[in-house]
Amino acid sequence: MRDPLTVGDVDEKLVSEYLSRIGVVRRAAPDAAALRELHRAHLMAVPFENLSIHLAEPISLAESDLVDKIVTRRRGGFCYELNGAFALLLEALGFDVTRLAARVYGDGGLGPPFDHLCLVVRSADDSGPWLADVGFGSHSTYPLLLDRRVEQADPAGRFQIVPAPDDDLDVLRDSEPQYRLESRARLLEDFAPTCWWQQTAPESHFRINVICSRLTVDGRISIGGRTLIRTSGGVRAERELASDDELLAAYRENFGIALDRLPEIVHASLAK
Repeated sequence: MRDPLTVGDVDEKLVSEYLSRIGVVRRAAPDAAALRELHRAHLMAVPFENLSIHLAEPISLAESDLVDKIVTRRRGGFCYELNGAFALLLEALGFDVTRLAARVYGDGGLGPPFDHLCLVVRSADDSGPWLADVGFGSHSTYPLLLDRRVEQADPAGRFQIVPAPDDDLDVLRDSEPQYRLESRARLLEDFAPTCWWQQTAPESHFRINVICSRLTVDGRISIGGRTLIRTSGGVRAERELASDDELLAAYRENFGIALDRLPEIVHASLAK
């Protein structure tokens, strides 16, 4: 009988399969250059998507389930899944990672506590700390310097991290607030109640729309409902996907997601 895997074996298996998933070759050191490469590659390979909610698939934040969904099954997810899994990869590579909670700005102001999960990453070259976020949909292509208060240029826009009440930080994109970041370190399981709320509450915007989106070399590609949206060089083009077969093919060809059935939109009025 084969001996059980050691922690080191598990880490190496995770690293090898995860790096293959995002198309990155392991660098010699967990430095800022490696973090930047991993961050961009993750955004390009692993989509931000909420398909599980509309496929009646329970979302688990157990580490093994995150890796199985994103690495083995080659799916995507929303913030708790994407940043949750990315943190495991970074830690296995030798980065120091702290999980932080954030509240997302919306039309009604700030969302609920634990509305979003972000990562603070420290690299071997002491160049950070870095705010890493591969789970917010359209956001910065590269990590942001957490302690820098001036604007930071990024392919996705001008980002700035500014002080907020109670020692929190507001993250701005092109002068518009995106989310408010807490300073207290959290565990992944701390996000489980709000993750459940996002899946079940009538007020959750994840319940009333289906989205799948990822970064591309010169823009983004997304499916919203039955619309395929391509943004290239700042030019947006939309195409309606009339048939079910066409929609299933679009998920498969643009995101590598092979579905045997289409997600059914859960309307807020029907949510329980």
